[in-house]
Amino acid sequence: MMSMTFGVSSSVTLLFDFWDVHGPVGMLLSVLVVFLLTVFFELLKVWKVWLGSSSKLAQPQRLYAAPQSLSSDSIPSESSLTPMEPPPPAPNTTNRWLLHGIQAVLHMLQVSLGYMLMLCVMSYNTWIFIGVIVGSLLGYFISFPLLGQI
Repeated sequence: MMSMTFGVSSSVTLLFDFWDVHGPVGMLLSVLVVFLLTVFFELLKVWKVWLGSSSKLAQPQRLYAAPQSLSSDSIPSESSLTPMEPPPPAPNTTNRWLLHGIQAVLHMLQVSLGYMLMLCVMSYNTWIFIGVIVGSLLGYFISFPLLGQI
């Protein structure tokens, strides 16, 4: 039965039977791979947000508009708002479906990678845990400024 406490060992099996680590060099390489996967996971989250915000799908449509006769210092009442004409359908719906498909694939990749990283942590190996935490820290540190540009 597998131990349910964190341990410091250079021997662990990660995710699959063929990823069987024995020795410090294998552990170092495994921590590096998990670290890079975690950085990629954080960047993937930002990329998905960027795709969503740059598309017309993410922009809310205004259903009501204030009448043009109001002065700039007055606030329109609810009764003075007039319904707007619905916007004409986008002429190129193929691009919208393509963007939606790309976002769906990115979401599937993000969720799958997140679960795989969670299973790596559930190996209860301290080195792998530190690799995931430091990778998440660095990935967020790199991607956080990109969120401000969106």
